[in-house]
Amino acid sequence: MALRSPIRSSSLPPGPRLPLAVQTLLLGMFRTSLVPWLQRRYGDVVRLRVYPERSVVLVGDVGLVREIFAGSVETFHAGEGNVVLKPVMGGHSVLLTDEDEHRRARKLLMPAFNGAAMRGYREMITRLAVAELERWPQGRPFRVHDRMRALTLEVILRVVFGVADGPRVDALRAELGHVVEVNALDLFGWHSPFLQRFGRWRRNRERRERLDSLLYAEIAERRAVDLSARTDVLSRLLAVEGDDRLSDAELRDQLVTLLLAGHETTATALAWALHDVARDPAVASRVSQAADDGDEKYLEAVAKESLRRRPVIAEVARKLTEDVQVGPYTVPAGYTVLPSIAMIHGRAEHFPSPEKFDPSRFLGDGPDAGTWFPFGGGARRCLGAGFSLLEATVVLRELFVRYRVEAVSPRPERVKSRHITLVPGSGARIAVRRR
Repeated sequence: MALRSPIRSSSLPPGPRLPLAVQTLLLGMFRTSLVPWLQRRYGDVVRLRVYPERSVVLVGDVGLVREIFAGSVETFHAGEGNVVLKPVMGGHSVLLTDEDEHRRARKLLMPAFNGAAMRGYREMITRLAVAELERWPQGRPFRVHDRMRALTLEVILRVVFGVADGPRVDALRAELGHVVEVNALDLFGWHSPFLQRFGRWRRNRERRERLDSLLYAEIAERRAVDLSARTDVLSRLLAVEGDDRLSDAELRDQLVTLLLAGHETTATALAWALHDVARDPAVASRVSQAADDGDEKYLEAVAKESLRRRPVIAEVARKLTEDVQVGPYTVPAGYTVLPSIAMIHGRAEHFPSPEKFDPSRFLGDGPDAGTWFPFGGGARRCLGAGFSLLEATVVLRELFVRYRVEAVSPRPERVKSRHITLVPGSGARIAVRRR
């Protein structure tokens, strides 16, 4: 299962004697325990076969990951590497395209996340965070992951549409909630028209169809009104003229991408942060002090350490368009290389005592370059990385000036795989009390 140099399709070492579907399910359902075992057993470069790709190479060496991220975007296709997301995000998504098409989509979306836009979002995020936090129950356990998902969804709805009220937006909110509630088994139905005729896979398909119908209705309505005074993402994209003008299908794919990717990662990072802060009184005291002092560097460090300690996405993907030398290995065209966030974030040589939740790692000079990459790296680093960290910082500040957080169990929650993300198994249950 470990790679040997040089790799040739006819001389690859044997992998597990398990069907493709079983390997995929094992990786999807038990990733947090399986990946460390693979690393101990086979080293930092491991060959797997997973659905819908057949041959992938998991990479857990920071030097090799740097090489991959520094490689040509014409050779390392991130869009093709993310093919598992295509049935939901759509083929035009900024996450699913490569080369010229990707550059075009990225250029059109970048204004929504530049410095001026970010400064404008701060007040809106603060207002929504305060409204959400004031509704929290005191002194009794609740699933904070659910509350953070609700909050970050409200934020991204306003970024994308400018408003979050009305029957259509209410329906969108409900359908988006259903779309993210899938597991490793559901992924098979995403790529199988046959399975989509039955049971859970049919219901998932119908939910995606309802989501599409709502988005296309919103696009059609917006095309018919004056958008000159609007600054939301949909209005900005509709205002594009000339060769860059987007079709309804292209708009749909970018909107779904922003709505899903723009809230789930941040919500999960915040939930894990509260889960871990609640179990360490010293860190909890330091976070409260930072909130009181307006020390946003420390609050951002809390969010970064949460993403380090509990990666929301375990790896990023690049599909090769030609044979590539990755360290001592020659990986053939058609393979997908997976720089492993989980492997590298958990290594003691990069993060001493990696099991410990320690935001101070991100103060001062911080970790070595390339050892922390929850948003990917290179030319395909996530457009919304800065937005996510801003949102997390604002929410943590408003939360800790109001509340103390308490763990409701001394035992940490298990990690659960949900589609491509890793989430708290019981929703990150905590309790809060007024300070």
